[in-house]
Amino acid sequence: DDENINSQPFMRWRERFLYVMEGINKAVAKSGAVKGSYLNVTAATMEDMYERAEFARELGSVIIMIDLVIGYTAIQSMGIWARKNDMILHLHRAGHSTYTRQKNHGINFRVICKWMRMSGVDHIHAGTVVGKLEGDPSTVKGFYDTLLLPVLKEDRSIGIFFDMDWAALRKCMPVASGGIHCGQ
Repeated sequence: DDENINSQPFMRWRERFLYVMEGINKAVAKSGAVKGSYLNVTAATMEDMYERAEFARELGSVIIMIDLVIGYTAIQSMGIWARKNDMILHLHRAGHSTYTRQKNHGINFRVICKWMRMSGVDHIHAGTVVGKLEGDPSTVKGFYDTLLLPVLKEDRSIGIFFDMDWAALRKCMPVASGGIHCGQ
């Protein structure tokens, strides 16, 4: 699902989930491999997001998607729900640039990477060095390291300004759209 789909009059979420899962089940039956689609459960309320996530799970989906713009409390709540229900949680970073690309104010995307890792997100669009999500290679490597490594050593060339020990905190997999390899 695209980050902007939600549940518009021409494509309601319930019917879309049914249609997508029908295609996934056919692909699984034909290939024998595990398949999935990032079913976007983003909605205006937590109740609606839980309803959509439950429906996705009941249909056999292994992964759901939320958008960054739902807010940090909602993200953490969906992270807890995903752990309890053995689902993969993908976060689309739509809207991040309103505060990560400002030169005079805002925060670096690396901070969002840290927050999402702590919130229980499993996948996040973390940028690439080519294509639509293009960024500086050293900076993007710093994002990936923040999401994946158990210990980060100071390396100012990639934007790591101090040592960080994540202890036993789960990793968060950087992903990109369009089949671009994230370098993991």
